[in-house]
Amino acid sequence: MFTGIIQAVGSVAAVVQKDEDARLTIRAGSLDLSDVSLGDSIACNGVCLTVVDVLPEGFGVDVSAETFRCSAGFPQGAAVNLEKAMRLADRVGGHLVSGHVDGVGTVTSFLPAGDSMGLIIRAPSEIMRFIVTKGSVTVNGVSLTVNYVTDDEFGINLIPHTLAQTNLADLKAGSRVNLEVDMMARYAERILNYYQEARLPK
Repeated sequence: MFTGIIQAVGSVAAVVQKDEDARLTIRAGSLDLSDVSLGDSIACNGVCLTVVDVLPEGFGVDVSAETFRCSAGFPQGAAVNLEKAMRLADRVGGHLVSGHVDGVGTVTSFLPAGDSMGLIIRAPSEIMRFIVTKGSVTVNGVSLTVNYVTDDEFGINLIPHTLAQTNLADLKAGSRVNLEVDMMARYAERILNYYQEARLPK
């Protein structure tokens, strides 16, 4: 479990393909690795990955074909937002994030809005139904607040601090981003569907 508060920006140092899977070497940047062990979880651009190798300046992870299918991918040299799994006593500065990416969105606009940047993302309908104004969404692992919603897009305001501490400043129109909706919305939908189905005549 994560909070969506990025701890460091690293980069993909190497990608070794293994059929449809891959072993990645992630350069950790300023992320403190002193308490990282084999088997630990680290969110990389919002994707929960398991550490399979601890290196002097980074760590190795295995990425499955399924993860590649439902995420924006990890090209060599790309910057990645990093967050270690939270402890139960940690402050939840963002919102509860599972690290299980729901799908990929596409940036349609990324323009200045005062001192901040206005980010507009188009997302598939199966994701948009969970996006609500003033609700939470995770973009490349970053916990953000939704400003407005249309049928197929949603808008976010990125403050200077977020731009300085994450890789979101590198976005541009056409960029693909990993999206995870608020898990509470998924549970709410499941409960409502269950009770609606239970009331149907048998």
